[in-house]
Amino acid sequence: MGRKEKDKKQIEDVRLRILEVAKNLFLKNGFEATSIRKIAAEIQLSPTTIYLYYKDKGEIAYTLHKEGFKLLGEQFFVLQHVESGFERLKAMGKVYLNFAIQNTDFYQLMFIMKEPIDFIADKDSCQWEEGEFAFGALLQTVLDCKAEGYFKGLNENNVALNVWSLVHGLCSLKLQGHLDHVASAHLHVPEDRDLLEEAFETFVMMLDKMK
Repeated sequence: MGRKEKDKKQIEDVRLRILEVAKNLFLKNGFEATSIRKIAAEIQLSPTTIYLYYKDKGEIAYTLHKEGFKLLGEQFFVLQHVESGFERLKAMGKVYLNFAIQNTDFYQLMFIMKEPIDFIADKDSCQWEEGEFAFGALLQTVLDCKAEGYFKGLNENNVALNVWSLVHGLCSLKLQGHLDHVASAHLHVPEDRDLLEEAFETFVMMLDKMK
């Protein structure tokens, strides 16, 4: 490996370390309580070094936000080969559920914390291609469902937004413990049942009747 390659690798390693530490601090202490100085101290770097990579903690949160959507988008992309729109919609829902459970840290940054989306809203020139791709994949799938006879008379944008909102709601309730608490307190569901999976299957059955 030449000098330039080593320098590039070192720069990338530091960048990734900054993101990883910042992600942990954001989730542990909150965005407001996390400062560039605290991030730098955790990595044993000077705050000045952090500013060589990111101009403020808002940009760090935004970068993490994009990284999470990139991961989710890659999983959605794999489903493009599923010919049936409705089957693809179900598969996307399963992918979303699994992503939320297996990548809780990214999920909270993407869909629970408001700071990354505030950063996007404040920057007119800020690009968010990863997020647009993820929603675009859902929207196209809803359009394919409509071509198969589903969601007649409904606006595809509204359907896509509602599908996302409902699945997100299930994930959020699960991650915050509310889903399991309500089920155990009121539904008397055995502990070995996958409540999130069952709730999603019920939602799919509701969608299937919209044809």
